[in-house]
Amino acid sequence: MKRISGPARLAGAIGVAIGLALAGSAEADMVKQLGKGEGELAIVAWAGYVERGDSDKTADWVTGFEKETGCKVTVKIAGSSDEMVSLMNGGGFDLVTASGDASLRLVAGKTVQEINTALVPSWDKIDPKLRDGAWHTVGGKQYGVPYQWGSNVLMYNTKVFPKAPESWNVVFEPMTLPDGKPNKGRVQAFYGPIYIADAALYLMHAKPELGIKDPYELDQKQFDAAVALLKQQRQIVQKYWSDATQQTQDFTSEGVVAAPSWPYQVNLLESQKQPIASTVPVEGATGWADTLMMHAKAPHPNCAYLWMEHALQPQVQTAIAGWFGSVPVTPGACTGDAKATCDANGIANFDRISFWKTPVANCGEGKTCVPYKDWTAAYLAVQSGQ
Repeated sequence: MKRISGPARLAGAIGVAIGLALAGSAEADMVKQLGKGEGELAIVAWAGYVERGDSDKTADWVTGFEKETGCKVTVKIAGSSDEMVSLMNGGGFDLVTASGDASLRLVAGKTVQEINTALVPSWDKIDPKLRDGAWHTVGGKQYGVPYQWGSNVLMYNTKVFPKAPESWNVVFEPMTLPDGKPNKGRVQAFYGPIYIADAALYLMHAKPELGIKDPYELDQKQFDAAVALLKQQRQIVQKYWSDATQQTQDFTSEGVVAAPSWPYQVNLLESQKQPIASTVPVEGATGWADTLMMHAKAPHPNCAYLWMEHALQPQVQTAIAGWFGSVPVTPGACTGDAKATCDANGIANFDRISFWKTPVANCGEGKTCVPYKDWTAAYLAVQSGQ
């Protein structure tokens, strides 16, 4: 959120819009006290966020929870924030691991309910920079419990790039790569409309005359420049990826050598001894500060609260971070032997990340910005070649 330095600014700009959306209609009552677990828990999550050892026996922070609480966990994997919003709007789920470009939409739509932090004993152990994040705190109310954070990385093939690429230009601009071959058909872009922010972030450095200060707060001229860059990029991309597992296959069998990605895919490929590495280029990166949010009509609220507390335990935070490639939201999970994991996953990059947030028209300081609905329409046009 303005590289997370913007909670106050974002609270002012977006909080007003969300506050207006909330005004005048009923919200779900916040849970006042916990009862016995209902025996089930349904979560919408990013791939790699809720694991029971199916992919790797060492990656399991679900089985113990189920034995301790009696809450049987089911997970629906979502490939984008838009899919998460759609699934939650459809109902039937208890929790979602929402990123910043989805969380405020869920609040404004009254799809999620206020969290009673008194029922989450480990709440005070959360990093203060995340605990009151503007992407889940609206009008002084908490609508989520921080889960993990991290950056979108540039994943690349080390046989093609003996040295890490210094810039995102390798996926945006037509060029010859270090192996002497063009990048056309060998790079990917992210499927979701929020990827327009990646183009804007690149232009902040490549074309400073545009005056972009925040890749999520774009006036029409800045937005048009980002879209123009993406139309150019379309001529070289092999695919717009949304499936994390499929992207790993594209790198191993489809000739893809560079793409925006998540640490999750990087870790999977490295564990398979593939010639893969990742970097955060000179421009910085977009990223995610993900939050557990509870459906307004959660069918299993007691199990949901039990999971929110479970997820904040140091061993769970460390396990998720080690598997996904993210950073824990509780500083205590980055001490001792776990410090190396946090260092490797980019804890030092905090101030270099422009965290996902929902673009709105009233973006503060008297500036009118292009809202998310227009991002969606424009990106669909880019992908369809219009």
